[in-house]
Amino acid sequence: MNWKTGVSALILILGAFLAARPLSADRPVSRPHIFGFRDVTVFSSDLPATRVFYRKVLGMPEDRCLTCERISGERFIVNGWQSIIPLEPVPSPPPPTPSNLLSRIVFGTDNPRELRRYLTAQNIHVEPPIPKVHPEWDDFFFVTDPEGNRIYFAPGAPVPWLAPGEPPVVNGLLPGMHLIHAGFIVRDRAATEHFYKDILGFRPYWHGGMKDDQTDWVSMQVPDGTDWLEFMVNVSPDADQRLRGIMNHIAIGVPDIHETEKLLKAAGAPVNEEPEIGRDGKWQLNVYDPDLTRVEFMEYKPAQKPCCSEYTGPHPGPQQ
Repeated sequence: MNWKTGVSALILILGAFLAARPLSADRPVSRPHIFGFRDVTVFSSDLPATRVFYRKVLGMPEDRCLTCERISGERFIVNGWQSIIPLEPVPSPPPPTPSNLLSRIVFGTDNPRELRRYLTAQNIHVEPPIPKVHPEWDDFFFVTDPEGNRIYFAPGAPVPWLAPGEPPVVNGLLPGMHLIHAGFIVRDRAATEHFYKDILGFRPYWHGGMKDDQTDWVSMQVPDGTDWLEFMVNVSPDADQRLRGIMNHIAIGVPDIHETEKLLKAAGAPVNEEPEIGRDGKWQLNVYDPDLTRVEFMEYKPAQKPCCSEYTGPHPGPQQ
């Protein structure tokens, strides 16, 4: 074979190789939008009592959960976009229930398949879609964060914010409720922040602590919205269920905390605390479900300057 023949053969081989490559390999891998919470699932050791808590205490209407047909659950509507789902844990003693009773957190995205591709390119293990859940949710999938939390993604964008002067829709206890954040205990802050900030694109919102010169809570907002995750750091590994329930929590935004308190008491809620302004400068009121998981009602905007750091992102507001 002379050199001309060898070059020609090489060109043919290279052309065949390029033609055989999938087109998707040539496309740049970019992260699709990640919006706010679609729903949060909480484990319950007493499902009937937990359902009473969310139905009667929070005034949320109950509906069949379209995304939970394989786990036989009901969802409690927060607004047209979000819900809370109680779920009995799968028996696996010991212990009978996991230490973090937030079973899963679901975020919305405009392109689940592209997001799966993006995460795979970032060397993140992606669990396959859950088949035959609902025709619109065929790309419902999850990843596991550095703390072992299952973070799910589902198709869809949030219901638009209320226009100025537009009356909010009453879906439950009071109008305009919005699931604004979820918090969980974090042992490895560096790895967790890398996962959410550098890979998923979450943005810093606020950080603070029990003292002005320390950080016990780190809040990071979703890339394309105002909902946030709250990383609870500096928690003892020996924390009991009460403390774990305080730290692993969900928060519902409300326009007026004192009006919320009145409505909760009128509904027979176990309101054992008074409203107070938190270290973040926002009015808040805590109630606890039968498993001591904290449900934090919080006003959307701060009433005073927060401790420790300034806010670096927009505040949430009511949703329909």
